[in-house]
Amino acid sequence: YTPEIATKTTIVNFAVKEVGLEAQLLAIVVRKERPDLEEQKDNLVLNIAAGKRKLVELEDEILRLLNAAEGSLLDDEVLVETLQTSKHTSLEISEKLEVAEVTEQQIDTAREGYRPCAQRASILFFVLNTSSMGRSS
Repeated sequence: YTPEIATKTTIVNFAVKEVGLEAQLLAIVVRKERPDLEEQKDNLVLNIAAGKRKLVELEDEILRLLNAAEGSLLDDEVLVETLQTSKHTSLEISEKLEVAEVTEQQIDTAREGYRPCAQRASILFFVLNTSSMGRSS
């Protein structure tokens, strides 16, 4: 495409890659064979994201209170109380995140048992797709 067209448009490649299709098929196979694993993985991903978001919110609140503090920081009871609460909450969230990440690794290991099925299905798709393109010529 000419530079004039390229700067005015967004070119989207809709071609399916073998690795991407394999990942999608792996999720489908696991969801069919072991729905408990896939549901647990989905929940873990959401929990990990929520925990990380909560940590960022705590940091932002502390920074806001520090910025708004006047005089001695130790005299600001709201700030001291918020720091103590944040420290406690942060430790709890960090522990939960560590457990969640270990659990996620265990789930991923269990999911790997289904990878050969996903690989074969992906290869089969591309073989059939290539053979159908050869016939249409």
